[in-house]
Order: sequence, then C-alpha cells, then structure tokens
Amino acid sequence: MLLLGCIKEVSDYELVISLPNGLLGFVPVTQISDAYSKLLSQQVAQGQLPEGLNSLPDMYSPGTLVRCIVTSVEKSDDGRRSIKLSIDPRKVNKGLNASALATGMLLSGSVSSVEDHGYLIDIGVSGTHAFLPHEKAKNYIKALKRGPDLKIGQNLTCVIVEVKNEGRVVRLSIDRSEVAASLATEKQNWALSNLLPGLVMKARVQKVTPFGMKLTFLSCFTGIVDFMHMDPEKSTNYSPDQVVKACVLSVHPGSKAVRLTLRPAFLHPGGSPNQLCSDRLGAVVEESTVKAFYKQFGALFELDDGTLAFARLKHLSKNRKSFKPGAFKAGCKHKCRIIDYSLMDEMCIVSLKYQVIEAQFLQYQDIHTGDVVQGKVLSLKPIGMQVKVADGIRGLVPSIHLADVILKQPEKKYNLGDEVKCRVLECNPAGKKLILTLKKSLIQSKLPVLTNYEDAKPGLITHGFVVCAREFGCIVKFYNDVKGLVPRNELSTEPISCPDKVFYEGQVVKVMVLKCEPQQERLLLSFRLSSKSGPEDKRECTSKEKQEVKYQVGEIVDVKVLKKKDNGLEVSILEDEDTVAWIPIQHLSDFVTTSKLLWHCLQEGDVLPKVMCLSDKGEHIILSRKSAVISAVQEEQVVRSFSEIQPGMLLTGYVRNVMSFGVFVEFPFGVTGLAPKVSMSDKFVTDTKDHFVVGQTVIAKVMSTDEEKQRVLLNLKVSECSSGDSAAESFALLNQYFKELKEIRDLLKRGESSVAQGLCELVPGKELQLVVQDVREDGSALFSASCVTGLTVTATRYHVGEKNIVPGKKMKALVLHVDAPTSEVYVSLREELLKQRPKQVRVQFLDPCVS
Repeated sequence: MLLLGCIKEVSDYELVISLPNGLLGFVPVTQISDAYSKLLSQQVAQGQLPEGLNSLPDMYSPGTLVRCIVTSVEKSDDGRRSIKLSIDPRKVNKGLNASALATGMLLSGSVSSVEDHGYLIDIGVSGTHAFLPHEKAKNYIKALKRGPDLKIGQNLTCVIVEVKNEGRVVRLSIDRSEVAASLATEKQNWALSNLLPGLVMKARVQKVTPFGMKLTFLSCFTGIVDFMHMDPEKSTNYSPDQVVKACVLSVHPGSKAVRLTLRPAFLHPGGSPNQLCSDRLGAVVEESTVKAFYKQFGALFELDDGTLAFARLKHLSKNRKSFKPGAFKAGCKHKCRIIDYSLMDEMCIVSLKYQVIEAQFLQYQDIHTGDVVQGKVLSLKPIGMQVKVADGIRGLVPSIHLADVILKQPEKKYNLGDEVKCRVLECNPAGKKLILTLKKSLIQSKLPVLTNYEDAKPGLITHGFVVCAREFGCIVKFYNDVKGLVPRNELSTEPISCPDKVFYEGQVVKVMVLKCEPQQERLLLSFRLSSKSGPEDKRECTSKEKQEVKYQVGEIVDVKVLKKKDNGLEVSILEDEDTVAWIPIQHLSDFVTTSKLLWHCLQEGDVLPKVMCLSDKGEHIILSRKSAVISAVQEEQVVRSFSEIQPGMLLTGYVRNVMSFGVFVEFPFGVTGLAPKVSMSDKFVTDTKDHFVVGQTVIAKVMSTDEEKQRVLLNLKVSECSSGDSAAESFALLNQYFKELKEIRDLLKRGESSVAQGLCELVPGKELQLVVQDVREDGSALFSASCVTGLTVTATRYHVGEKNIVPGKKMKALVLHVDAPTSEVYVSLREELLKQRPKQVRVQFLDPCVS
C-alpha cells in the first residue's frame, strides 16, 4: 500500500512518519535508498565513516511530506501494531517503467550521486538515468538551509521537465515554483498500477455523504474523501458535479481503493501541513463541543480556540460498557486532553478518558531529570530492566541501578508486571531516551539533585554513584551524565591504598563539591564531608544537619514531656531543649499493656530519665524506653549493618508489622527481618495477630540471610530463642515488669482525684466489702462501695460462682486485676480464692499476658 506521509520525528536510526487518520509509521535507516544503504554497509565493513554518508537528522526535517510504501505490519508484545515503511524510490515507484514516463509527471527520487553539474537521482525506474541540474536545484537548496549541496540519500519531490530516448534519460527539477504548479493530467497516462500518493489533480464530486464524498478524477479513477479530509471552510458546501482540486493520500493496488484529501495544505506539491503549537500538546480543555459523532470511528470536536479535534471510539469512555452514544450529540460539552497531533489530518487527537486527563506524563517532554516516577516492569535483560512509565514512554534501568547492591539474579527480586518506583537519571526527549534508577538511596535522597556543571557550587553536598574506582581515586556520576573525580587523598580521613577494594561500581555515595570548571566540564569532589566544613558552612547548617551529628543511635538522654498525642509523646531533650524528639507509645516499655498505662499516667512536664536514641533522621528523632532493647545496645548484642548478621545470632528487637504470612521484626540501627508464620510460635498459628502485636519486644534467632535481596529470615519460637539460662532471663524480665508497675503506682499517687487515689490502694489479692449493684443477663455482676467510688467493679459469671446474689446484697470479693486507663476493677467471689489467697501479694495492675 502506498501512502503520503509527513515526517514527525527524526532520529539517527529511523524516521517517524505521520500517516492519514492519526496513524504512525516508521522508516528504518536501511529503507531510505539503495545508495544510502550501500554507504551504511561500507561503514560497517570498514569500521569508519565513509565520505558522503550523512546522518538522517542532517538530511530530514519534521514537516516534510514523503511518499511511502508499507513493508510490514508488526505486532508488539503489548498487542500494539507497528507499521514499517520504506521511502526507497525503487519500492515506491515500482509501478513505473521507462515508457510510462512523461513530461510534467510528479514523482519521488533520492540523490544517488553528486556530480560536477548536478545530481544523479534514483527514481526507481529500471533502465532510466535521471539527472537534476544545479540550476533546477539551487532555489530549493537555498530555502532548505542545509549546506551548499544535496546529500546522498536525500529524498526529493521531483517534476520531470524533459524525457529523452523513450524514457531512458530524463531531466528533473525540484524548483519550488515548478513543483507546486504541477498537476496530474490524462495526457500523462496514469494507471492504477502506477498511481502515486501526492499527485494533485482536478476532480469532480460524484456523491456527498455524512461521512465524506466520492470523487472521479483523471477520467477513469474513483476516490473517496473521508470527513477528516474535507476542506474545513467548505465542508457543508459541496454538491454533486462540483469540480474541486484534490490530492492522492493513499493507493491500495489490491482493493483498488484510492483515498483523497481536499485540505488546502496538500493541494500544492512540495508544501507542508500546519503544525500544532508545542504548548498545546498535553493541554486539558475544560469544554470542547461535539461537532459530529461517527458511530464506527469516533467524535469530532471543536476546541476552545476554534480548532478541530478528533477522539477515537476507545478514547470516548473508560470501556465499551460505560460508553453512552447519547452523550455525543452535536453541541454537547466534554472535558478532554490533547494527546497528539496528526500532521496528515491537521487535527488534534484528544482523549476523554479520566485516567488520560489526570495522567502525570503523556510524552517524554513531560519528564524532568530527578523526577520520581512509577513504572511497570516490561522485561529483564543483561543490560538492565525495561520499564513502562506511561503509554508510549519507556525507560531503561541499567543493571547497576537495579538496587543499592549489585544483583546477580535480578529475576529473583523482580517479576514482569511488577510496579516499581524509580528516579529519572537522564531524559532526552529528542532521542526518546529515558534512564532510570531503582536505588533507594537515590530515590529517597532529600539532597539537591545535580543535573549540570553550572549548579556544582563549592560546598554543595549531594548524592551520586561510583562508576569507577582506581588507584588515582573514584569517578562519581550524578544526573544527566554529570561526573566528577574524588582524588585518593579525598576518599577518607584515613589513607586508602587500594580504592578499588573499598569502593565498587554502582555504590551510592554522599560527596561534597570542592571545585568546578563548567566550561571544561571538570568537577573535583570529596568524600570527607565534615573535615571540609568551615565556620561559614557551620553557621549555615540547618538544625537537621546539626542533629545528624549530635545524637547517635544508642545514645542515652533524659527528656521532658512536651505534649501527649494519641500515638505517643512529644518530648524535648534536656541537654538541648530546642531539640524535639518523639517516643511512640509502644516504645515506653517492653510490655505492651504497661506502655499504655505509662502513657495514661504521664503528664506534660514529666521528666523521663535514661531514654535511648533509636533513630535520628534529622527532623525526626525517635527515642525508646524499652529496657531490653537498651541493654542489648549497651552490651553490644546488636548488628549495625546487614553485613554483620550471621545465622544463629540471637537479637533483641521489636515487632514492626504483623502480616498474615508472618511478622516483621526491626532491630536497633534499622536492620529488619521476617519471621514466617511457621517460625512464629511453638504452637500452631492460625491467625498471626493472636500471637504478636506491633511494638512488642521480642528475641529473635537469625535463621538465614540473602545478601542479594538484603533479606533476613528469623525464628521467634521460645524453644529456639533461649540463650541457655531461661530461668534467669524470665526473672530479669519479671523484675523489670514489677519495677515499671511501681513507677506507674507512684505516678498515680500524685493525682489529686479520688479515682486515682482509689486505684493506688487497690492491688490484686486485696479483699473488699462490696454491694451488688446489678446482675446482668450473662451472669456477670456489677458492684459498688465507698472504696471504689468512680470505678467500674465487675465479676464475670465464672467468678460469681455458685453464690445467689441480688442487687443490694453485701458480698466479700477478691481483687484480680486493675485496668487503670479504663478505671475498671475485676474481682472474684469464689470461696476457694478468698480462703487461699496469698498474704503478701504486692503486684498491681497486672498485665494479662504475664498473669
């Protein structure tokens, strides 16, 4: 099939061609011309650039009309069709022969040779030599502004000005005025077998329909003009037998179908169609008016600036089921987004889909270096991962950027279709080149993004990644291919004799700029951040940077409560009251219930001694009062990095998350691990939430590690996590529990309310004289007395026992449990407990888990 197309984009390896009806085609660099292909083959064979070979961007510009032939239609993995084209005259003009050539004919040709007096042009006709004199090319060359000569492989629209020796020799012209004035006539003896796109001729209207028109031309040909290619100024004024000027858009020799256009831009050969203003692409139009609806194709709209736009059926609604034809009657208003512009239809392509209108990216130009983007894994190859960022936008994650560490088997970490968060390292819209990283250190970095040498001011601290480590130092790369050198003496405060053994390719590092020469693209860097900070730098440090060096994980501080919040305490560190920190509720104690009691009893202004810094991320300092965790850090029973973890280790940590498949445990210094469901308990686990809660202190045994995925598998079974002297461990834990209960009692005693004082007096095991207040349907009972004023005293059905109780009856009861936060007291009336109760019980507010 032959088509008239317009060059939309040019790269080193292909031309992107806009085709009629909003389609796109691609011309590979090997389908330009026979002479150009020979030069390419010569370059491959010799390994050097041969004389006369120019790149496609040096010869072709967007907006140029070209004649194409479809060579294949390929289907991609995602189901999309890709139209492959050729502009080689030997394929486009294959229907022509020497005897058919006539003066005035318009056809395509390609420069095959540069001669002294002109150019030899390949017009694809066997046995014919076509020559283009300099005088017939100079005006075109001058207007083109691409040098003094035409180039081998350059595609031209030529008109035949002379035919000799029965078509064996022809003389051509590419003069703009001669080409523009050419018309195809009956005298040129065009046939369906050699009819070419781009021919302009006079035609007669045969029939007008709602979808277009039927025309006759060159005496014996019939062609169709669809609604998109009628002249917008005259679309309602066509009538049968009217004579119009038309241009051939496409020819399908098999079906003998000829498509025509009446749009003015195509009625003068050698011209260019109108282009869309660049800032309109991607624009959202709040109100576009329906001009016409075509149930088999889509809808025609008028935008807010009066221009026409077209939306295909699939872009009118989310899916076929939600599509309502009644919403597209003429005059209806809709919100849409301009997603493309069809040069061959001179019309915007729009979408009414909500997800398209709200999409962050539509084209490569929308993406900026340093942006954090979501993508979907398309493929995994040795060079890296291909990621789909949006429809028509794909990026590459190089293999060294698949993780913070180098992955030997990335297919174990990533699956096709996985959603991934990436950061843009480099984006080149012209070449549709998008380089991404999956390194969390870069994605989560809050430091400035270095994208050019001009921004590399001395003193700037930023993140980069090592691309080379040699005896002279390290080369560190940033965004947009900006790179610099860290000399060996700037690698560390201590001498490093072999940098290649300390640093590795892909390693994320924090560096400081020492010196930059933007003109020469030279950048001198240092890893010695603290030693280079002068007095001025220190004055300019933010509070976040100060805190980063002031409080280390494991450091013990005293704090004062500033504010109580639902999920923890906001505190100030006494030695520096300007520094605000946070203690989550679950980190007030090793015991979950005690943590809640402490939070309930503490007041603003209270001082908490010996609290440990658990995490310091500048603005967010996290503290912990968990005694077991503090002891583990002080006794060095911790790991500071993944590399220190060894199978068999017993580590103290706390539950970070409880999932259906297991429990995630976090340890001091940020290392985390997973205890699968089968390794959570010595008992059979049905529901993980029945066994552990978030914040619970645990001792975990390391079962295995996966260095590549940075994963740790743990065991939480009591039988596996004992260090040997389990009795001593249990007593130490119980002792700490009683100590914290005494602390809570002391906090309650200071309260002025009678309820608080009453709670202090009530201890498990104490005998009370109570009056039955109410007997519930479930058999439980409520009690009252002067000693429990303001408290809710309850005995369950079991603890009422066999006794016959009625409201108002006086009873003896034994205190079982006191819940201070809810002011509830649980008692028992059972005789066996009243008679055999221990005499010296001193436990109060007992945690149900311990009891």
